[in-house]
Amino acid sequence: MPVEDATTSPSSAERPPATGAPLAIQVEGLHKSFRIPTHRVDSLKERAVRPFSSRDYRELHALNGVSFEVSKGEFFGIVGRNGSGKSTLLKLLASIYRADRGTIRMAGRLAPFIELGVGFNHDLTARENVVLNGVMMGLTPKEMRQRLDSVIEFAELGDFAELKLKNYSSGMLVRLAFSVMMEADADVLLIDEVLAVGDASFQQKCADAFHQMKAEGKTIVLVTHEMSTVEAYCHRAMLIGDGRIQRIGDPGEVGRDYLRLNFEGGDASAKVTSGTDDLRLLGVWLEDSSGKRVTNVESGEEILLRAEVELLHESPGVQIGFTLTNEDGVGVFQFGTSTEEADGPIQAGQRVAVGVRVENLLTPGRYFVHCGVKRHPDPRAVVFHVERALDFLVFGAHASQGVVTLPHTIETSIEEPGG
Repeated sequence: MPVEDATTSPSSAERPPATGAPLAIQVEGLHKSFRIPTHRVDSLKERAVRPFSSRDYRELHALNGVSFEVSKGEFFGIVGRNGSGKSTLLKLLASIYRADRGTIRMAGRLAPFIELGVGFNHDLTARENVVLNGVMMGLTPKEMRQRLDSVIEFAELGDFAELKLKNYSSGMLVRLAFSVMMEADADVLLIDEVLAVGDASFQQKCADAFHQMKAEGKTIVLVTHEMSTVEAYCHRAMLIGDGRIQRIGDPGEVGRDYLRLNFEGGDASAKVTSGTDDLRLLGVWLEDSSGKRVTNVESGEEILLRAEVELLHESPGVQIGFTLTNEDGVGVFQFGTSTEEADGPIQAGQRVAVGVRVENLLTPGRYFVHCGVKRHPDPRAVVFHVERALDFLVFGAHASQGVVTLPHTIETSIEEPGG
């Protein structure tokens, strides 16, 4: 099939994907770049002095050869870090931007929701804005007036329907905008980060509405940073990084890759933390299964803790202990080790290395390792204690209450009265 430059063309797109369903969206070889001036001109004087400065720019490649397909009736998630190109892709799908190269084909009528509330006139009432936005979505004024009451009711704004939007709170505005969006009779919906609107009860209404749209077989493309939303709604998901597709497939696997991408890197070097005239703690750090130092651990992955102590004078032995706490200072557990006297004295300049493997039952969050060192022959005497010798992050798709997730089984039984 020939590649058309910078086009978004409607098509039946009937070539079936692996699922056998016809295609709703087909994207092939999409490229998009932006020119960013290297010098900003703010005055006529500067323009006169440097007439050619605006010609200096750098090229930002937002998308580099992106290709994917979305089937009719599919709930498709797009995730990625800030600046990865996902919002640019959504705006290309919505024809807000024009691509440099590549093709986009759509089957059916499109309704983009890039930002809730865009197009509202704050000098008009809620009712007037509902009709106006409905017309912008492609409905006739008559059709939108017929749906007016259901929009106001869903937004829970019946007492404020005749109030001008300039007097609305931000929460009321997004509720009204979301309710208008729900009335779109589109075949394909493009949605950018609009699920968490309003209070808890209204968010549940939004969740119910999206489950209904999914059940009705609407094609929905959702850009979000919330991995639990991706897993709850999406049939498939796509991870974008540096303008390229990193992965397409199961939402759970894509979500885990996204979290790893977010939490990789950082300063994983050992921290020289404390010492005395007798010994010093050279560092405390985490390692992954390959021995690479890391600052973050995925939920459920084994924790490998390392520490190293250097003896400055001969000693019969040392004891090294650790305390693990969460960010609120709540202790999780303590553990430690000691060199046995049978091993002989430790000579000056020798180092004691400690490695600890911990089954990771910790819930997502930040944790701290406090380290204490004792020496023989009086193990009760603490040479020094280092608060927060190490901090690390446990990351996962689902936040949870408490500090640890304990393996458990639940049994339920129902007994007859008098049994």
